[in-house]
Amino acid sequence: PELRRPLAVAILSGALVWAGGAALQEGRTKASLSARVLPQLDGTPASLPTLAGGKPMVLNLWASWCPPCLREMPLLQDAQRQRTDVRFVFANQGEDEVAVREFFHKQPLRLRHVLLDPAGALGREYGSAALPTTLFFDARGQLQTIHLGELSEATLASKLQLLGGAPASKE
Repeated sequence: PELRRPLAVAILSGALVWAGGAALQEGRTKASLSARVLPQLDGTPASLPTLAGGKPMVLNLWASWCPPCLREMPLLQDAQRQRTDVRFVFANQGEDEVAVREFFHKQPLRLRHVLLDPAGALGREYGSAALPTTLFFDARGQLQTIHLGELSEATLASKLQLLGGAPASKE
């Protein structure tokens, strides 16, 4: 009996935190593709709607100093190669062009659609609290879900399934 009250308070507190987080997430999923124009690594300016070209988009916010970002990049590179029905965009947050070029020079990664965002504007616009943050947009450019932290193969597959289209092929 003496444990019922603390247990009830803990359960109620947990439920309130969960409900608050769900409400915040719901509010964040009303966002759409940013019209902000940023330079790509090849120097050409691009906006997210232009890069999407009417396809679903996976927007990965990352930095070269972020270990979870680096661990998930090979998975995202494979998905980018396999899922031509989805546009994958990698927006570096907070680093200049020299740092990003040096990073790719040292890595065996071959990513397309790398954006430079030295001011971290996209992260602020989408409310990213940490890196990596991956945002999943449907073909209409509407945010469907957000994943904070390192992606696993299973998590990526489930998020891509929300966007529709062809499933990732296994080679």
